[in-house]
Amino acid sequence: MQVQHSYIFDGHNDVLSRMLSRSPLDYTKAFETGWDGHIDVPKAKAGGLNAGFFAVYISSGGDGASIVELMQRHGYDLPLPEQIKTGDAGPVAWQQIEILKTLEQHGLVRICTDVSQIKESVENGPIAAVLHMEGAEAIGPDLAELDAFHAEGLRSLGPVWSRPTIFGEGVPFRFPSTPDTGGGLTEAGHRLVRRCNTLGIMLDVSHLNEAGFWDLASTTDAPIVATHSNVHAICPHSRNLTDKQLEAIAESGGVVGLNYATAMLRADGRMVAETPVAEMIRHLEHMLGILGENGVALGSDFDGAMVPETIGDASGLGVLRSAMQDAGFGAELIEKICHRNWLDVLARTWDV
Repeated sequence: MQVQHSYIFDGHNDVLSRMLSRSPLDYTKAFETGWDGHIDVPKAKAGGLNAGFFAVYISSGGDGASIVELMQRHGYDLPLPEQIKTGDAGPVAWQQIEILKTLEQHGLVRICTDVSQIKESVENGPIAAVLHMEGAEAIGPDLAELDAFHAEGLRSLGPVWSRPTIFGEGVPFRFPSTPDTGGGLTEAGHRLVRRCNTLGIMLDVSHLNEAGFWDLASTTDAPIVATHSNVHAICPHSRNLTDKQLEAIAESGGVVGLNYATAMLRADGRMVAETPVAEMIRHLEHMLGILGENGVALGSDFDGAMVPETIGDASGLGVLRSAMQDAGFGAELIEKICHRNWLDVLARTWDV
């Protein structure tokens, strides 16, 4: 894969769960030659996407079309799905890890567990993949499964996706709303945070409600990271971060990855593809004002969200680079946002 000066390390994609939902699917052929998802090898090459977090996500099912319809309105409050049992989530999580390992076996990705591996893969190919878990349903209260997933390469974890887990509560998809929507981390949640610190697993506060955020912030000894979240002051969506939260992330030496999901970009909170890339720049500029040049990155939510139509998929990432340049972002800052800030925070988190 040809390396560009400002190649992109993407903070979040849902390729694995989307592929699983399309079973039976020839995962290798789909990823190698192209399919109707946001990310595959041809699209990644075209857009300069050389690395990223590949999320394991357990779907609650439901009618995706009706959810999109609801989120196209001026205001919505989607009910949270029910909690998923560990025994039900585990097999699904392992299936997605097997998909990633299959892609690795065919030379299409490399599962990386340290920054030197990421840099080597970016230089020589294939796509550098960091195994992430979005919602810890597949982990039980004694955390034995966490150690098993870590042994398979898990290096990043969000304690919740929006529905509750035994570790804490997530935020609903609600607009307008603050992220202050429920209780904080459970006792098991605090244990999970401490164990992740010990193992060097990065903790992701995306989808975590505000009480859980502050509980995690007071417990962790690692940088606080939001892999795919935006600015609540611009788009008052429950999933977005308040300025106070952004300040806490900055104080921890953490990073926030810009989410391309249109519902989390627009001031009206609507999920519509006709969303200008200028909205993404607004969020980046606000984040930079609080987090500084070392605290802002990219976290697309590709294959898990509706993104601005002018970007479309990974092949359109040049549009975002050009928009940053047109907005006056210098080459060094663009490089930091595109990949260096992720590499730096991973080095600080994984070096335990």
